Amino acid sequence: MKTGYVNGILLDGTENMVPQKDKMVITEGSKIISVEYKDKAIADGTYRECQIVDLNGAYIMPGLINMHTHLASSGKPLKARSKKDIKKITSLMSSNPLTRRYAMGQFQKNAETELVSGVTTVRSMGGLSDLETTLRNDIATGKVEGPRILTCNMAISVPGGHMAGSLAYEATSPEEAASFVRKLVSQGVDLIKLMVTGGVLDADEEGEPGALKMSPDIIKAACDEAHRLGYKVSAHCESPAGVKEALRNGVDYIEHGAKPDQEMMDLFKEKGAALICTISPTIPYVFGDPKITGFTEMEQNNCRTVLDGIISCARACLEEGIPVGLGTDSGTSFTTHYDMWRELAYFSYYCGVSRNFALHTATQVNAGIAGLGQVTGTIEPGKAADMIMTEGNPRNDLEALRGMYMVVVRGKLIREPLLDKVDQIDKLVDRASVDVRKNTEDHEELEKILENEDIDENARREILDRR
Repeated sequence: MKTGYVNGILLDGTENMVPQKDKMVITEGSKIISVEYKDKAIADGTYRECQIVDLNGAYIMPGLINMHTHLASSGKPLKARSKKDIKKITSLMSSNPLTRRYAMGQFQKNAETELVSGVTTVRSMGGLSDLETTLRNDIATGKVEGPRILTCNMAISVPGGHMAGSLAYEATSPEEAASFVRKLVSQGVDLIKLMVTGGVLDADEEGEPGALKMSPDIIKAACDEAHRLGYKVSAHCESPAGVKEALRNGVDYIEHGAKPDQEMMDLFKEKGAALICTISPTIPYVFGDPKITGFTEMEQNNCRTVLDGIISCARACLEEGIPVGLGTDSGTSFTTHYDMWRELAYFSYYCGVSRNFALHTATQVNAGIAGLGQVTGTIEPGKAADMIMTEGNPRNDLEALRGMYMVVVRGKLIREPLLDKVDQIDKLVDRASVDVRKNTEDHEELEKILENEDIDENARREILDRR
């Protein structure tokens, strides 16, 4: 049966979207089949053919797309463990049917959390064994509920590299890197991921986060083999040297980013690569109370360097017309699977874009970067019925996305999406994000001033610049 969503305010996901009232979004099965005025639908009889869902004035928009998640973990902070311990734990979890079933349950729970928070598509960027392709297929065939998943399963690293031996294979040569690519392709992955640099917690010294770990010949061998087989390659990069080597040797997506220069921007454009901006995991490290987070002063300072690199890289890419997508890196410590709204708020605040553009990026832009531009990302006929509804207007306050009124994924309606939140994390990150939240309050005050028709034109122009 057709379903008609009425009495909502439509934000269609396009770059210049404006709120549209009196529109009726009609779905059938997993697709949107029509977007038309309610009065027209009543007049031509379409309304009577539909099961009606009254949105009671809520805002209706495309489902969010999270371009960087880790479904293997929840975001709850773990007690300090050595890399050797982490390798043992991940090896155990994939070693027998019982532990694999437990791990799959955790993956599924985290994916469901993304969904009820308004994320209808996730790109999972480093998991355990082949569990994520299995979960992706179970969701796609309706065995379990969850968002659309694009996954790389395990990443490819090198000895001593980021997540080596736990969530990433260790390639010791170009030939072995190419063989890992073939292994992943045989599992049915959607893309390949390389760990080109280390991460913040891998650094042994202050001032050296994201040190280059993977040699150019290994990067090139993996990219060449992936491209030969028709797959794109993503790379974890948190230093300028890492970003440049990744781009020179064939990487299609840079995850995170680093302080840019013109050479880096030229490489992005020459290779047709995109940047995935991930501000969320840096905020607790840099601004969180170290008595709660347990992060050392060195880790905080290194993460500040990474945060500055991510922001400056995203800003430069936007200025140069290079595609920039958004992901949360959820699953890392203090970064949950229900806080995609924060990444939009950080992107707006730190990168100087409008809330409208942040919402557009998390929907249509992300869909295009992920290769799903013909599938999802906007509300229009022919696209998947992936939609979210909020009581507040995210164009005025992105925190309206913090709780969903309704969620629709591939045509299935979730009327009362409920989140299992972690108060300890929410309180910590809310305090760490006080400047971002204050900016929202300032924006609302500016909106009230702009509503005054008697405002001086020069003052109006100044306010619009501040927005």
